[in-house]
Amino acid sequence: MPKAAVAGGEIYYEDAGQGEPVVFSSGLNGVSRYWKPQVALFSKHFRVITYDHRGTGQSDRIQREFSVDQMAEELVGLMDALNIPKAHIVGMSTGGAIGQTIAIEHPQRVMKLALCSTWTHCDPWFRRLFQARRDMYLQAGPELHAQFHPLFLYSPDYVNAHDAEIEHERKNAPTKSSPVEVSVGRIDALMKFDRRAGLPNIKAQTLVLGSDSDFITPSYFSEALAQAIPGAKLIMVKGGGHSFTTTRAEQFNRDLMAFLRT
Repeated sequence: MPKAAVAGGEIYYEDAGQGEPVVFSSGLNGVSRYWKPQVALFSKHFRVITYDHRGTGQSDRIQREFSVDQMAEELVGLMDALNIPKAHIVGMSTGGAIGQTIAIEHPQRVMKLALCSTWTHCDPWFRRLFQARRDMYLQAGPELHAQFHPLFLYSPDYVNAHDAEIEHERKNAPTKSSPVEVSVGRIDALMKFDRRAGLPNIKAQTLVLGSDSDFITPSYFSEALAQAIPGAKLIMVKGGGHSFTTTRAEQFNRDLMAFLRT
């Protein structure tokens, strides 16, 4: 289990393939295994780094208060530990907020930037949704939240076609659920995130990908990001829900590969 010493703790990571480095950063669940539909393909062409965010998966769980700025510094620290001066950054949801932050605060570390199913700031829709998820953790614990998780992430067609697989994943996840305090702290960080003022300063070539059926980060967030970041390209996926990186993996992989290899 490879782990890197970062900011007084340990970050679990996986390293596959050779070539230009691509770092995949996942959403609120924060785990490396989220990118399973991408690793095999992209590691044929790139050095692929996936990792568990601090507080999740096999990384340390010593922290209880979080910010997206801290999460971004954590990723920069991991890149330092792996001797990666700059990389393509692919961020999904929370990972997209991390990607925005690194592109603004550490532009020299970013080759190309892909932002997937992510958001610009906490508007009333986002606040109501994540406050409800926060209350669910506090009042009912992670087990109930885990039952709703596929409904938050996936489209109905995907759930109907992969019900047994989804249930197997829920019951046999290789790591235990993060402590409630960690999940609540990470949600608090998301609701405080707002990098709109810095988006026009992003210099990295940027691809924004969204879904027209995303329940968590509706498509207008992707449209706003593409409009604010100079020269950004927008691809809007039909269907697929929030995690179209999984439910529409073939299309997502094709679009991302074309962007990174251009």
